[in-house]
Amino acid sequence: MADSPSMHVTAIIAAGGAGRRLGGDVPKQLLEIGGQSILQRTVTAFLAHSRVTEVIVALPAGIADSPPEWLRAARVVAGGDTRQASVAKAFEAVAPQSEIVLVHDAARPFVTPEIISRSIDGAVEHGAAIAALRVSDTVKRVGEGEMIVQTLPREEIFLAQTPQAFRRAVLDDAIALGRSGIAGTDEASLAEQAGHPVHVVNGDASNLKITTAADLAHARAHDAGWDRRPVNARIGVGYDLHRLADGRPLILAGVTVPAERGAIGHSDADVVCHSVTDAILGAARAGDIGQLFPDTDPRWKGASSIGLLSDAVALVRRGGWEIENVDVVVLLERPKLAPHRTAMEEQLANALGVPRDTVSVKAKTNEGVDAVGRGEAIAAHAVALLARRTIG
Repeated sequence: MADSPSMHVTAIIAAGGAGRRLGGDVPKQLLEIGGQSILQRTVTAFLAHSRVTEVIVALPAGIADSPPEWLRAARVVAGGDTRQASVAKAFEAVAPQSEIVLVHDAARPFVTPEIISRSIDGAVEHGAAIAALRVSDTVKRVGEGEMIVQTLPREEIFLAQTPQAFRRAVLDDAIALGRSGIAGTDEASLAEQAGHPVHVVNGDASNLKITTAADLAHARAHDAGWDRRPVNARIGVGYDLHRLADGRPLILAGVTVPAERGAIGHSDADVVCHSVTDAILGAARAGDIGQLFPDTDPRWKGASSIGLLSDAVALVRRGGWEIENVDVVVLLERPKLAPHRTAMEEQLANALGVPRDTVSVKAKTNEGVDAVGRGEAIAAHAVALLARRTIG
C-alpha cells in the first residue's frame, strides 16, 4: 500500500474512561492544562494534522450525549466499559473508505505531528506500527520474595506509547479477536495475537500519558513555560578512526554494511557509535569512551557499540542533559553508504532516545588522501548538541 495525498486516515481517540486514579469526580480527560482540557488538546493535535481525514472520539455515555462545542469537527460515539470496548465501538463508526486507522490515548495531550506522521508511515509500510521509546536503564524481572529472576536485554525492551496505527484490515482482525473474548493491553497486542507483525517507530519522551496526580502536575508545569525557561546548551565533538582488514564485519551505527573489509577494534569497531558517544560525553563533561569502556577491559571485547552508546546516553541523562541533535560524517572510500543511511539514522535515534529527524549521518570519501583515502582505514566525526533546562 502506498501513501498518497488522497489516502483516508482515521484517528480514534480513546476517551471513554473515568480516570479514577486521579482521585476526582471529573474524568481526567476533561481536566484542564493551560485553559484547555486534556481531551481538547489531544483531539486538536489530530484535527490539525494534514494527513488525518477524520477524528472519532469515544466518550463516556453521559458526555457523548451532549459533547462540548469544540468537538463539532470530530465524530463522537459512546464508549464501552473498557478501553478495548470503546475502541471497538469507535471502529464501527470509521468511514468505509478509510485505509489507515490510528488509535490514541486521550490522556496523551502532547503528541507531536512528527509522531503522528511516523506512525502513519509505519502502518503504510508494515501494516501495523506503534510509537515506542527504547529503555536506557537496566531492566530486571522480579519474582517471589522481591528476588531478581532475570536481567532482560534492554536493547529489546521498549515502552509502548500511542498513537498505534494500522491498515484497516489489520485493526479489523485485532478487534474481532477482542470481541471473541481475548483481552489485550492495547490494540497492538491484539494485532500480534491475531498473527500480524507490529513495527516500532520512534516515540518521544514528551508524549507522556497523564495517569496520576503527579503526571498532571508535571504536564501543567511543562505547559506553564518549562520549555521557555533559560536553556544551558553545550556542544560536544567526537572523532574515531579504525584500520580496515579483510574478513572483518563493517558495522556502522549498529548496522552491518556488506563490505569486503571491516574495522579492527577491541569492540565491534563501530566508528559512528564511538564518535557519537565521545561527542555526547564531551558535551556533558562526563569523560570519554576510553575512560568508560577501556580496551584493556575484557568485558568490552567484541561488545556492541550501539549498546555502549545507550549506556553513555543514560549517564548523560542522569546528569540532567537532553540530546537535541547529532550530526555525523563518515569518511570511507568504499562501499557507498547512501543505501544504509536511513537504517543507520534509525538505529542511532533509537539508542539516543530522540526522534529520527534530529539525527543526521553523511558519508564522504577522502579523495585518495592518507590511509582513509587509500582504503586502509575508516574515520568518523560527530557533533552533538545537549541542553539542560534551568530553573528561574
